Amino acid sequence: MISFEKFILPNGLRVIVNQDTSTPLAAVNLLYNIGSRDEDPEHTGFAHLFEHLMFGGSQNIPEFDTPLQATGGDSNAFTNANITNYYISIPAKNIETAFWLESDRMLGLEFKKKNLDTQKAVVVEEFKQRFLNQPYGDEWLLMSPLAYKVHPYQWTSIGKDISHIEKATLAEVKDFFYSYYAPNNAILSISGNISVQEVEKLAKKWFAGIPSRSIPERNIMPEPTQKKHNRLEVTRDVPYSAISMAWHMQHRLHNDYYASDLISDLLANGKSSRLYLNLVKGNELFGEINAYITGDTDPGLLVITGKVKQGINIYEAESAIWTELNKLSVEIPDAELEKVKNKVEAMHVISEMNILNKAMNLASFECLGNAGWANQEIEKYRSVNQKQVTRVAKEIFRKENCSVLFYHPMHK
Repeated sequence: MISFEKFILPNGLRVIVNQDTSTPLAAVNLLYNIGSRDEDPEHTGFAHLFEHLMFGGSQNIPEFDTPLQATGGDSNAFTNANITNYYISIPAKNIETAFWLESDRMLGLEFKKKNLDTQKAVVVEEFKQRFLNQPYGDEWLLMSPLAYKVHPYQWTSIGKDISHIEKATLAEVKDFFYSYYAPNNAILSISGNISVQEVEKLAKKWFAGIPSRSIPERNIMPEPTQKKHNRLEVTRDVPYSAISMAWHMQHRLHNDYYASDLISDLLANGKSSRLYLNLVKGNELFGEINAYITGDTDPGLLVITGKVKQGINIYEAESAIWTELNKLSVEIPDAELEKVKNKVEAMHVISEMNILNKAMNLASFECLGNAGWANQEIEKYRSVNQKQVTRVAKEIFRKENCSVLFYHPMHK
């Protein structure tokens, strides 16, 4: 249970505070409600590019990390389809440095062609290293447009085409910044050894003077119900055949979301899970196999990926997965379901021991609609029963709801 208080500045910045006196540290998390799903289809990768640009210096501070490190702090960030998130860990006594730095770059990022060219080169190299120059690296470049035909989840957060970043102009970058990087499109979440009164004083001092901006209205086309089985087979320089299978599932706030997450755990969370016992250890069809959900704000995907063992027919391996899924749609023993619920609860409790995790969770749920929902997660997982799991499994694991990607190794 995370205790917290919340207030909103006149410019729209939402501030959430969790006081934790058990630590000398503080976590400062600043979430911007902008992800790759908000991008123009012809200008993708901009949210991720900004994750890099925001560390390139502002009009007042040439290097973001230098003053932060001088006070014992460190920072990082991540971008996904739904949000861009910046976070700082710092001794609580030096927390004002974090407020100063974050407010400064929100107010006025430095826009110079040299910095833009540098960060574009970094992102292009990241694109090549992560997606093009390693085995199976292009999995989501292929799977995303296979599973999504309308919704912007059809491209990854780094972009659907490297040329979109290569061609990005200073004017386009400025427009993106002033459209989304604003106090009324952000959530500041603090966890650590600092009082609500201190946070409120610092928030007003450093953020209250930043003007709110006009945020573009989010108008995302919902993905239509998939009615046809999608399949793509590619030949790549990979060591083993591999299968990726994706099924459309519920959005993050849907009640069945929790059943879907537990289904992925029943299938492939640990060596006692169904897919491991039956397809890795038992029939020895796969060298490794995993299942997970994308956890997206809008309706996401339940995904199974596996590396097929040498000499095994990939189509037989796929058929074996379907056999296991059909079993899941029939019966779930109480003990098996209880085991995965216990694992979820244990991980949740462990997560709440970390101030950065608490700050991130509060900000994420506030972005979804209410920071207090972070304290209802265990109850929602606990409420899932056998009947719900089998129903949801039947609804998800339909052939026409599935997109399949095969990797075939090159013959040498």
